[in-house]
Amino acid sequence: MTAFPLLDPALCFVILTTAVLAVAIRTVFAAVVSFIVFGLLMAIAWVRLGAVDVALTEAAIGAGLTGVLLLSTVARIAKHRADRGDDVPILEGPEPDPAPTDPLPGLATQSLAIVLSAAVAAALVAAVALLPVPAPGLVAEVGSRLSETGVESPVTAVLLAYRGYDTLLEIVVLLFALLGVWSLTADARWGGQPGLRHLARPDGVMAYLGRLLPPIGLLVGVYLFWIGGYRPGGAFQAGTVLAAVWLLAVMAGLVPIPKVSGIRLRLALVIGPAVFLAIGLAGYPLHGAFLGYPPAIAKVLIILIEAGLTISIATILGLLVAGAPEERPS
Repeated sequence: MTAFPLLDPALCFVILTTAVLAVAIRTVFAAVVSFIVFGLLMAIAWVRLGAVDVALTEAAIGAGLTGVLLLSTVARIAKHRADRGDDVPILEGPEPDPAPTDPLPGLATQSLAIVLSAAVAAALVAAVALLPVPAPGLVAEVGSRLSETGVESPVTAVLLAYRGYDTLLEIVVLLFALLGVWSLTADARWGGQPGLRHLARPDGVMAYLGRLLPPIGLLVGVYLFWIGGYRPGGAFQAGTVLAAVWLLAVMAGLVPIPKVSGIRLRLALVIGPAVFLAIGLAGYPLHGAFLGYPPAIAKVLIILIEAGLTISIATILGLLVAGAPEERPS
């Protein structure tokens, strides 16, 4: 017996163990690291299941960008505690004992949460196990009409042709999420630069990585955008990679974060939804339906939508991590 048949059971065991650690561990920094590791392991699991698109999204957003966001949150909490004069930093050691007015959940509450979580997990397992073989779906119908969309990737075709409404609403939700983050800033600082200023030594590792990785990340992002019409990839994966390399350059102190009031920044935020909506409305005279693509130009229209979405997603995700405009030290 080779080691390969043991890979999937071992992967499942490690994923479950990491998930438990991420929830049960008391040190916030260690919990965040466990969550990032969990996301990377889930990406490997999706690859094993043949869902490469989902694996790319999980690695880029679930582990990568969300991990950076959580680490940034941990750093902000640590700074807040240091400003208050707390003795126990959040990055080291266990959490301080909670105040009596905010006790930990009791044993009954914890037991109920465990039972409910186990019940939901059992229901999901039963639902999957009881599916007929082959499972019902629209795979055959989508495959038979894939040529009408002009793209070869069924995932891209589904997201932009058959589920165009959902994808349009997803980018709108992302935009409103950013507006929600910006609304947390004080009125006096509205319109300024999001986040804190990042200072890095010119000869340090961060500055070196900030110069080395962004050109490579730019090529990877453009490749993921273009290949999305043929293979796993697309706007969400490309936008996430571009946001990550931009944040790296910001943290290295090589580029500034633009002000919220900047017109070019706002254009980058809305270009994706605007192009998507404009092409959707053009579907009425062109094909008799909202988001209807004439087969002769369907591929061109989908690529235009993907290009606009890539720019907007990269900008939104990067600014979500940067946070609300803050008072910047001189």
